[in-house]
Amino acid sequence: MARRKKIYEGKGKILYEGPEPGTIVQYFKDDATAFNAQKRDVIDGKGVLNNRLSEFFMTGLNNIGVPTHFIRRLNMREQLVRSCEIVPLEIIVRNFAAGSLSTRLGIEEGTPLPRPIVEYCYKDDKLGDPLVTEEHIAAFGWASQQDMDDILSLALRVNDFLSGVMMAVGIRLVDFKIECGRVYDGDFQRLIVADEISPDSCRLWDMETGQKFDKDVFRRDLGNLTDAYTEVARRLGVMPKNTTQMAKPTLIN
Repeated sequence: MARRKKIYEGKGKILYEGPEPGTIVQYFKDDATAFNAQKRDVIDGKGVLNNRLSEFFMTGLNNIGVPTHFIRRLNMREQLVRSCEIVPLEIIVRNFAAGSLSTRLGIEEGTPLPRPIVEYCYKDDKLGDPLVTEEHIAAFGWASQQDMDDILSLALRVNDFLSGVMMAVGIRLVDFKIECGRVYDGDFQRLIVADEISPDSCRLWDMETGQKFDKDVFRRDLGNLTDAYTEVARRLGVMPKNTTQMAKPTLIN
């Protein structure tokens, strides 16, 4: 069994030191959380599905020239990614009203927005990832103006790609969130898409019935979460043949 040093453990993933300098291994957990981890469960097979789906989306983005941290999938639960300096923001792109936007502004869920709306949240679980403005971001030095221009460009390109991919299989991309990271090539810095793209980080509705295929199934007790994620994987042609559990690597303290 591989021996690796754990770098960080979050709600949905564990990060280990990678086999090569500048790399990280992402292990996808079966844990499901909602409402800032106030609701928790373990959903068998969820990590496998998220690993495969994130691989699919990240590979597609790389292929169209949108840079991501993804290098390759290692097995059913792990992928090798490029190490990067994460910008402490969640970037949310909304195409239809849903979730907190509907609550804040009193807009009925499912209402098409006049154009994609990009929002930013400060990454801090203890604070509940609060919504922030570009003024906050600039004042506290979380990202430069050039970073923000690049982040906006990346977010909208990801939106164009995901919307088209999902529309082709009869799924509406309601909204999603991504994270971005800084990588350095000598003195040159650039931003890439990091973390993951999966039904954990997107709202996905069937275009005909409105059925939800995302974490709202868990948040709102709408059914079996694995079944919902499996339907997304099936439609996209990335349905894993084997979703058995994989043991976590032995850690070095």
